[in-house]
Amino acid sequence: MARQSVEEIKAESRGLYGKIIETLLSSESHFQEAEYQLLKFHGSYQQDNRDSRKERRKQKLEKEWMFMVRTKMPSGTLTSEQYLIHDSMADKLGDSTMRLTTRQGIQLHGILKGQLRDAIRYISDCGLTTWGACGDVVRNTMAPAAPIKNEAHASALELADEISELFSAQTSSYSSIWLNGEKLELDTNNLSEPENEPLYGELYLPRKFKIGIAIPPRNDVDLYSQDIGLVMHTENNKVLGYSIYVGGGFGMTHGKETTYPCLAQPLFYCAKKDIAKACEAIIIVQRDNGDRTDRRHARLKYLVAERGIDWFKTEVQKIIDFPTQEIREANFKTVSDQLGWHEQGDGKLFVGIHVAQGRIKDNEEKQNRTAFRQIAQKFNCPIRITPNANIYFYDIEKNNRPHIDQILRDFNIAIGDDFTATRQTAHACVALPTCGLALSESERVFDTLLDSIDSLLSELKLEKDQILIRMTGCPNGCARPYNADFAFVGRAPNKYAMFVGGSSSGDRLASLHKKSILFDEIQGEIRILLQDFVKNRLREETFSEFWGRTHEESIHPIPKQFHLEKNEY
Repeated sequence: MARQSVEEIKAESRGLYGKIIETLLSSESHFQEAEYQLLKFHGSYQQDNRDSRKERRKQKLEKEWMFMVRTKMPSGTLTSEQYLIHDSMADKLGDSTMRLTTRQGIQLHGILKGQLRDAIRYISDCGLTTWGACGDVVRNTMAPAAPIKNEAHASALELADEISELFSAQTSSYSSIWLNGEKLELDTNNLSEPENEPLYGELYLPRKFKIGIAIPPRNDVDLYSQDIGLVMHTENNKVLGYSIYVGGGFGMTHGKETTYPCLAQPLFYCAKKDIAKACEAIIIVQRDNGDRTDRRHARLKYLVAERGIDWFKTEVQKIIDFPTQEIREANFKTVSDQLGWHEQGDGKLFVGIHVAQGRIKDNEEKQNRTAFRQIAQKFNCPIRITPNANIYFYDIEKNNRPHIDQILRDFNIAIGDDFTATRQTAHACVALPTCGLALSESERVFDTLLDSIDSLLSELKLEKDQILIRMTGCPNGCARPYNADFAFVGRAPNKYAMFVGGSSSGDRLASLHKKSILFDEIQGEIRILLQDFVKNRLREETFSEFWGRTHEESIHPIPKQFHLEKNEY
């Protein structure tokens, strides 16, 4: 039997039910392909421990199946109680760690099939959801993470919540499968006809869809990497409207030149009251015109890049019934978070804490999981997950600062300037051993790489320079590598494609520098480039500015630049 396409699976799923219930009720340890594809919409990825594959194969055992569950929370906001429930689940159901994501969510890893329903119910019971955290729908809506108390930030959070609610899939499958009653039962009488999805239809979107809201001058949401990027404009502290950018996205496939990363392009400006309708129109155009024959070519970015922004604007304006204007200027300076202690604008404080690769865990070196649990328990302060996979605790009374500082010291947790500027923004994806797409290591080797780079930066007296470094285990780009100063994208075990020339503000794509480089060769290659930078930089010029000034190809990148080294084209 020929393998079903994802589009066929969605069409036959009766509103994303498929045979998920039957599989949950069975003795099988995992889901078959069709149900696995549907499971993503419900907020879970099926995985296996790739470290154990070889030995289990020798013993004629099946793969060591497990599941990742991802919580969706617009703007990365959650209460202390909600955080503590995730912390408890990490031990009860998972691998005793939590993973913060670059879309401001939380992932729990190592959950077994028999525990999957409990995990999703626990998350729902605390007022959150996994629904739409994955799958071909609008994913978690991102917004500025810093808990600044002013109208602009409040409006951004409100819009993130509105978008999340408006573009949530309407099928009853999620509640029926995961939330209805203690005992799971199969009722085929209710599954005979597809359910109505007023926005998505029975096929949903061609691929995942991402929306982010930014407030200049900080581009922490990586606006240009989004399918829809919304730039807020204010006047006298009042929100006027948004400039809309469309067609960003970073996934590609090595050697396949029809796939490539794209930065979002300017579409138009519209008033605050019209922004949700504008987003809906953009989604409709992608729904009706996106490529449904090749999932590698199905993202909105290809529709915009290949048919042109003018065509796309015309199609959107056929749907909307309100006036638009030309994009308004906005200047972004950084994609970084605000680590350390800060005033939030109402007499209270927030603290930004670096979380290496977003992994919350205890080990011999430091115990950030225990530290964060104690802060949440003792001070009951709300939490915000940042787009750089760090964490903010906020609404903190000033007299509690010394007590929180003491907890962080007790568990060897550093904040703020205790890290180089480069380490503060560096990020790696999960990769091995759980990601099925990983071609090489990422998270597990990234600290080693950063140690060597920190040593190099110290040697060259560049510790205070912000140099953006990212690593992924495959070219899908989960850690957003393609607009970094230096990025390393897995090709094979211990081998990476090296990209150079992105921007510290996120508005320029890097180009392929080395098609394949061994992990142990990375520091040496970076040394050559940084030595040239130190020798030839202008006064106070950043590496990003230096590269843009000295490399013409970085201004208008073409698809070949992501697949071929400069001397090959």
